[in-house]
Amino acid sequence: MTRKVILYIATSIDGFIADNQGGIEWLNADEMTDLKEDKTYDDFYQTIDTVVMGRTTYDQVVNELSPDHYPYSDKVNYVLTSRPGDGRANINFYSETVTSLIERLKKENGKDIWIIGGNSIIMPLVEQNLIDEYRIATVPVLLGDGIPLFNRFNHSLFMSLKESYHINSICYHTFTKK
Repeated sequence: MTRKVILYIATSIDGFIADNQGGIEWLNADEMTDLKEDKTYDDFYQTIDTVVMGRTTYDQVVNELSPDHYPYSDKVNYVLTSRPGDGRANINFYSETVTSLIERLKKENGKDIWIIGGNSIIMPLVEQNLIDEYRIATVPVLLGDGIPLFNRFNHSLFMSLKESYHINSICYHTFTKK
């Protein structure tokens, strides 16, 4: 079975993955009572064994979001960076291109590969059409400015809608490449 490369990410309605300071506090804006249990992330997490992210995202995870516990320690991690790593187990600090890494990982046996972000990791994969599945959670907020999910690129990629649903106020869409 071929491993899939999956971009699983949250975005604002206006297409930003972070505010203009890189903040993601808006992801926790769903503070309503009587929320349905949302197991979307947990179910997805069971399908992967590899996590790929950029250094900025990694630093945000270990310094801000989860400083006391690395949340992906049970997976093989690749952090794309030119800076040296910090010696955590299961984390490979990788200085090659994201496209060469993904091409190599797809040839190996294993579960699916999760692309966490950010934009500098996502866009080379989009441009080379190396993402097999786009799982985009849309949070009902307009940020007005910030870090976009996608930068401009010079060609169209047509997708097929695999699934679309909502839980509480978040809309989930899954697209596969044609």
